Amino acid sequence: MKVILLADVKGQGKKGDLCNVSDGYARNFLFPKNLAVEANNASLAELKSREDAKAHHIQEEKAAATELANKLQDKRISITAKAGANGKLFGAVTSKEITAAVKNTLDIQLDKKKLTVADIKSYGEYTAEIKLYNGITAKFTVEVKPE
Repeated sequence: MKVILLADVKGQGKKGDLCNVSDGYARNFLFPKNLAVEANNASLAELKSREDAKAHHIQEEKAAATELANKLQDKRISITAKAGANGKLFGAVTSKEITAAVKNTLDIQLDKKKLTVADIKSYGEYTAEIKLYNGITAKFTVEVKPE
């Protein structure tokens, strides 16, 4: 009997998979526990529409990430910080401060956890890289100036 899994079932497959299982297993285990439904024309059409919607959603997310990457690419973000006499900063410039500066300058909200930058402990220019989506990244320059 062909069934569409509604949840992950060990040994059978993941949620949304089309599986061929024995009649007794389907009727006595999968159906009573709402782990699967019978694969008829209506359920197959619903599965296809769900997969199409998911693919469309992923495509929209990739397009938005690409657009954001184009906006960020090769931009220059300035941050002011206090430092001692030798030019060494009190503390360091963190990814949280960088994302706040991007928000103020370009009005773009970024996730600080996806930002990669070297330790910024003195004045100068640094290259920061943000991962926006799987395989889509943007590089921009962070300039640390004296206050």
